[in-house]
Amino acid sequence: MKRKAEKSQPAAPISAFAARKARLQQLEAATPANKPSDVESNTEPPSKKARYSPEDEDASQVEEAKPNVHTRRAVRRAARSINAEKSKGKPKASPPPREKTPDDQLVQGSGLRTLADEEPGEENSDVEADDGDDTASLQGDVEGHETPAEDPKFQNFPLCTARLKRKDIVSRDKHAVCVRIKEKLGLVIIGQYDIWVKRGVVSLMGAKLHPSPKVYRVYAPSTHSLPVIKCVSGVNGKAEVEIQSVHSGIHQLKDLSPLYQRIWTGERTSADHLTFKSDEKQTRRTFSVLYTSADDSMKRHLRPLHMDETWSSAIRNLSHGGRQPKVLVCGPKGSGKSTFSRYLLNHLLSPAPQTETGYSNTDGVAFLDLDPGQPEFSPMGQVYLAHLSSPVFGPPFTHPSLDNSPDGTVIRAHHIGATSPKEDPDHYVLAVMDLMDRYRALQATYPQCPLIVNYPGWIFGLGLEVATWAVRSLGLSNVVYMSEKGPSEVVEPLALAAHDAKIPLITLRSQPTDFVTRSSAQLRSMQMQSYFHMSRASEIRDPFWFDTPTSRAQPFLVDYAGPRQGIRGIMVMGSQISPDLLHDVLDGAVVGVIALETPNPIMGQATVPGPSTDPVQESETLEDEMGFNGEVPEANMLDQSPPSLESNIIRTAAEDLPYLFAGAGSCNPLDPKASHSLGLALVRSINIPSRKLELVTPIPTTKIRNAIEQGHGIILARGQLDNPNWAISEEYYAAKASEKRHHQAIADAKKNGDIEGDGTATLDELTKVSAVLRERTRRASNVPWMKVVEESKRQQEPANRDQSVWKLRKKAYHLSESEMD
Repeated sequence: MKRKAEKSQPAAPISAFAARKARLQQLEAATPANKPSDVESNTEPPSKKARYSPEDEDASQVEEAKPNVHTRRAVRRAARSINAEKSKGKPKASPPPREKTPDDQLVQGSGLRTLADEEPGEENSDVEADDGDDTASLQGDVEGHETPAEDPKFQNFPLCTARLKRKDIVSRDKHAVCVRIKEKLGLVIIGQYDIWVKRGVVSLMGAKLHPSPKVYRVYAPSTHSLPVIKCVSGVNGKAEVEIQSVHSGIHQLKDLSPLYQRIWTGERTSADHLTFKSDEKQTRRTFSVLYTSADDSMKRHLRPLHMDETWSSAIRNLSHGGRQPKVLVCGPKGSGKSTFSRYLLNHLLSPAPQTETGYSNTDGVAFLDLDPGQPEFSPMGQVYLAHLSSPVFGPPFTHPSLDNSPDGTVIRAHHIGATSPKEDPDHYVLAVMDLMDRYRALQATYPQCPLIVNYPGWIFGLGLEVATWAVRSLGLSNVVYMSEKGPSEVVEPLALAAHDAKIPLITLRSQPTDFVTRSSAQLRSMQMQSYFHMSRASEIRDPFWFDTPTSRAQPFLVDYAGPRQGIRGIMVMGSQISPDLLHDVLDGAVVGVIALETPNPIMGQATVPGPSTDPVQESETLEDEMGFNGEVPEANMLDQSPPSLESNIIRTAAEDLPYLFAGAGSCNPLDPKASHSLGLALVRSINIPSRKLELVTPIPTTKIRNAIEQGHGIILARGQLDNPNWAISEEYYAAKASEKRHHQAIADAKKNGDIEGDGTATLDELTKVSAVLRERTRRASNVPWMKVVEESKRQQEPANRDQSVWKLRKKAYHLSESEMD
């Protein structure tokens, strides 16, 4: 009777959660037993293209546990409709508690309001409705390359765990601000700035910075995760640092390329208003403090640069392992090899004071970069050995060269001529062996100099064979593989090679991936453009950039024929081409400038008998053209001497260009032990009547002069690098920027009343200038190999065109806040 009475009572209003649960139970009962039920799970919804990733845990089981996204959306809509019908006019029930995610843990103690901080009675329906779409867009594909994200949505992301208060500001002016940071808390700053640690110890990108008079330059653009200034220890629990504005000129590159636009500071943030005085309303610094990504006026996808605890532990063990570390860092593409290597480099270059460990690094760190596609301190297409003495804070395009740098130097470099070593593995291995010999020679002067080897993502097939060879033969102390989930066909040979070399193999988790605003190809273009526009004066410590287009830069005029011939030959790396095509292949290309240390450094010709020519006349030619100053070895006078370089040079019929080719089918490369790279140059034009090349190059003249004084001949090598499209479009973007500034100046003059009287003469002058700038833009747009999109067509594109983001096709996960504290 009691049950009957209960059934006769009117139905009470149910909550949205209860209605949703009831609906799920109905669907579960109607679902066949052999199909998974549409019950809510803790796993992320599948990506648009479900593919296997070595980073996934038990991929097959995860796939079975993943619910169908469309079914989940239908269930949510049904639950909301039931709730709307049965709870009209009734109070809404509290939603169930939500588990805290790693994103929520990043902001604990910071005072930031997140989804985890919502009160039980507050609504969050918008976030719940978009949950499935946002998660799917973040996960992406799992292959290994990059694709544009479809319809990216802005997400407010916590960036730091510290909020500045008035009492935390020690001093401030229009150029700098001095703040205190509490222990275990971090501050995120976007832009470019100098940091000076006055009290306490702070960590920054793997380096621990102690109080000293030294000031460190930091570049924090939005193209990469933003570095975190974290207080490790301080006086009375706080560290005191001063942040200063810098004017390096790198921001001016935005007038030459859209890739450099929207990557630095925007409008003032709430924290900036606190750090400025009341009479400095119009003042802007080159940096801004951000608490969350919503503070950014440009609404960019900003993320903090945190490091996983396993990375921190590995770096500590490698740094204090009891012996001189020689570490090879390898792994698949996009796994964080460069980031880990940069963290390890900075940590080794900033050891704790002698009072803590009894060790002080005075010998610097050797950095052997074997990745020609994404090098750290060099433009693409090269492998090199660098010797660093100071930490580096910034992405590669902020330090594309170490020429004339007081913080480091390139000991030796070799031009590979491609972004991947697979084009010529034999030449690549010989270059690596020569660089290792140079490192052993460096140890004679710096016996305690550790070594970091950055291996490229070429880790499969032949690349794996080269990697295992490097592990066995380079005399390493550790091998770090940046992936915990294999694949086994890569990890097992590496482990076997490490076992044979009697060194440990350390496996670490891959770097988490998220939306990035530049693809790998675009980052290479930015690095190349930065390389050609950077300069470093001998009396200035830090570099600066100029915004003059390469078409207007002062070129080097080099004779390629005649009595004042400055280059010995021009070689094309890779397949043989017809000499008639050399002009077209060379014009407008980026070439390597290589110094020859022997009369004939071509591989495979060291013991080949020379042609039947007059040995005395041949030695005189070498003496004149190579500049040996009478020091030609007597062996070259013999009939059994190797052929001279000139015997492999063919002069083109129309241009008289010295085409250097030796081999069959493909050109034999230069011997790394008998040649080295000075840098890159852009062939702006070929003047056939005067037999001159116009070269634009940032190579210091002292470097070229030293090579000539040592008797080294110079050749140009045309490889398979990316076409310099950035150089072709620079004049157009510069003209557009000038025209835009002029129009803005006219608008400001009219607004401020600077045009007095009738203003007829002044307006006429401004109109003439506008016509000149408009004609310059028209001429710049009418060039070969470039198509200018009209403004009307550009406006028809999506509104968020310039806010497009990219994502890596690999599994993403969150890291911890650890900064090796």
